[in-house]
Amino acid sequence: MTDILSRLSAALEDRYTLEHQLGEGGMATVYLAEDLKHKRKVALKVLKPELAAVVGAERFLAEIETTANLQHPHILPLHDSGEADSFLFYVMPYIEGETLGDRLARERQLPVDEAVKIAVAVAGALDYAHRKGVIHRDIKPGNILMQDGQPVVADFGIALAVGAAGGARLTETGLSVGTPYYMSPEQATGDQVIGPSSDVYALASVLYEMLVGEPPFPGATAQAVLGKIIAGEKVSATQHRASIPLHVDAAIRRALEKLPADRFTTAEEFAKALEDPAFAHGPALRVAAAAAPGPWKALAAVFAAATVVLGGLLLSSAMGPDAPERISRFAVGLPEGHVGALYPGETVTISPTGDAFVYTGPSERRAIPQLWIRQRTQLEPRPMAGTEEAYDPSFSPDGQSVAYLTQSEIRTASLGGEPPVTLATSGAWGAGLTWADDGYIYVFDAESAGIGRVPDSGGEVEAWTTLDEDTDESFHFWPEALPDGAGILFIVAHGGLSTTSAWDIAVADPATGEHKVLADGTYAVYSQTGHLVYLSTEGTLLAAPFDLETRELTGPAVALFEGVAISAQSVGLDVAPDGTLVYWSGEAGGGPGASLVWVDRDGTVTKVDPSWTFDAGAPEVGVELSPDGTRAAIKITTDAGEDIWVKELDDGPLSRLTFDPTFDRRPRWSKDGTGILFTSDRGESTDLWKRPANGTGPPELVLDFEQAINEVQQTPDEEWWILRLGGISGGTNQRDLVAMRRGDSIPTPLVAEPYDEKGMALSPDGRWLAYESTETGRDEVYVRPFPDVNSGKWQVSSEGGHNPRWSKDGTELFFVSAGGDMTAVDIAFDNGFRVRGTQPLFSTTERILFAQVNYAGWDVNPDGSRFLMVQTAPPADVSAIVVVENFSEELKAKVGR
Repeated sequence: MTDILSRLSAALEDRYTLEHQLGEGGMATVYLAEDLKHKRKVALKVLKPELAAVVGAERFLAEIETTANLQHPHILPLHDSGEADSFLFYVMPYIEGETLGDRLARERQLPVDEAVKIAVAVAGALDYAHRKGVIHRDIKPGNILMQDGQPVVADFGIALAVGAAGGARLTETGLSVGTPYYMSPEQATGDQVIGPSSDVYALASVLYEMLVGEPPFPGATAQAVLGKIIAGEKVSATQHRASIPLHVDAAIRRALEKLPADRFTTAEEFAKALEDPAFAHGPALRVAAAAAPGPWKALAAVFAAATVVLGGLLLSSAMGPDAPERISRFAVGLPEGHVGALYPGETVTISPTGDAFVYTGPSERRAIPQLWIRQRTQLEPRPMAGTEEAYDPSFSPDGQSVAYLTQSEIRTASLGGEPPVTLATSGAWGAGLTWADDGYIYVFDAESAGIGRVPDSGGEVEAWTTLDEDTDESFHFWPEALPDGAGILFIVAHGGLSTTSAWDIAVADPATGEHKVLADGTYAVYSQTGHLVYLSTEGTLLAAPFDLETRELTGPAVALFEGVAISAQSVGLDVAPDGTLVYWSGEAGGGPGASLVWVDRDGTVTKVDPSWTFDAGAPEVGVELSPDGTRAAIKITTDAGEDIWVKELDDGPLSRLTFDPTFDRRPRWSKDGTGILFTSDRGESTDLWKRPANGTGPPELVLDFEQAINEVQQTPDEEWWILRLGGISGGTNQRDLVAMRRGDSIPTPLVAEPYDEKGMALSPDGRWLAYESTETGRDEVYVRPFPDVNSGKWQVSSEGGHNPRWSKDGTELFFVSAGGDMTAVDIAFDNGFRVRGTQPLFSTTERILFAQVNYAGWDVNPDGSRFLMVQTAPPADVSAIVVVENFSEELKAKVGR
């Protein structure tokens, strides 16, 4: 037994028994081991010592966690990882059988149909992982295990963990991640920004080898192989094997293109091309986009038949210092479904050089956004891997990364497709983000309601601006950085967020955070020409001279043009330092505010009281019907703050129930309808309070824990509290469900797994607890018996779901699907718990009905025939993204200095 094996065996003797070495690769040595706890054979892989020395234990183990939750039938899961006697190791299942590499060594070539089938299966695994933000980086036959005839990809994300942890030090030490025969050109040249297209390139190389018998670029040495790859020589599998279908050869050729932008955007596209006999790829189908003189002109030329050229101006200019002074406007073609209503927040950002923009667009789950990037070298936008649930994108000062918000975190994503990195916790999605050149990222700070900031290396969000109480400021949001650390522009709201006419544009001093109001407006950015460019409530774009040193307007504003999309929830506008403007064109949204509506099961919407609108506030709404269905408890935002109000249905009076200046949210009626429970942060944390529904008597503190109480349910006999404790909206492993008998002081865990459990709903008879959990990687709805929650568990939704609510008779369970559809589940209790059928009823997104994750801000009427919901103010209606080249010339001509 070698010294390494002896040391490992001693260090791991309480967990694994090492038997013998199975093999050795470029990054790790593999040992067969016995998992002592689970009595199973495993493959224990030990990182090469020289690689471990460069990477470092702490960073490697932190990065490898990214892959631990990948669950796919064609991905070998990660069981364990750790450090033992200075060795870094990770553990995967031991698969008896051979690798694809073993089979190719024996047979050399595979039948065409079988080779394509293997490639399609692996592509499915890659596409799944890419959507989770994980890039493999080392796809090769030796990493594809054959289990019962099906391919299983091993070491998924290990190369990513090594590369992310080691960074540039790998290059400095001469180490590399990947296998030469299957490296993409960008890997071969040592590019640290590796995206999904690199994995697609590698898979195409493997498929080529399965069909031809050798990789596409063979060579006697690694240097020879990499030289051919970098040169980008054209290959064709049909030249070596005539039986290969033309469409398969075409798919391989496209996947092996030298430029990532010329390959398939996703692994799924590659798989579809392999199965599509009509697919073709060749010189006759290519569009020579690079030949156009301007970086965006090629895009407009390709989409000329499908896009609208605004202003009657032709594309004739190029970006950069040598560009002519002619101004060009054009709409950029976007995929179907990317226009319509804007997602919340700042929805478009342009790179500092003006050669790319990133926007908030739809993910596979329609109601959930993700980031898309459109580069000047691309004909179509592509999704940025791992950015589902992303809002408020902002380019880094160097243009290599994009910062954004999720519902709980501040993250950054590189343009090359590396997994996003979390910098801080923040529940301020939709309220804006900007990446300044002073080393900070500025966001809305939920605690102070002003602008906060966090170092762009990560840390805690600190309050930076302070609300001016003398002028009734209620929020600071949508920050935009001035250059050279000169300060931050942002919007000041007076009263509720829905009243855009009461918004002002302000600027903060970079040293103190103290601010002053500049003008009335709804959004503002700075142009390097020395102008403040901003929007009116109606979507008119204005500009005024602005002195960067004094942070003062030095001249009157001039209206430039109309048609920029803006609403109380969304905006889309940015100006690059090179003078390029990008914006969403369309109609301004907003309107008088939110409405309380009835929605029939067929989707018919009827306003409860047509004469009444209100500010539902951010980031959520709160509505619940009284037990008899005659009244509604509603959370409403006014100048006085967020409070609970009671509305007599339908057109009866509206009365205020709470009066504290802090946040009162999430109303729940007592079982007899005489009182209303609500959460409030009027104490040291968010606690549970109660007040009689008729408004008599003071509010009563009901429950006070160290952790925040964010949801509450009671059993019909009111003997049990069911509570959701802790967490920030969208957080990971932060929220749990607990239970406590009346009279007890300490809650006990109810559903407290290493995921997020929230959005709970107890059946009317108190026997069944529905809730949403992220245990599959996204929100799904589950049901368990109560109080013995461990005696059964049923997953009710199958493709994403949230907001469970029971019908009053308990025979139906309703939830909102990931795509935004209100869904009815028919339940039977004749043999425990059984789902008899599921039926989508209507789209909440199409009707602008509030139904976000984490908490059901809607209710079902007593007979189950309709729903009481909040219809938000109409969003901005957008038709296209417009790029204006040399916009700086327009500012100089129309506004002056």
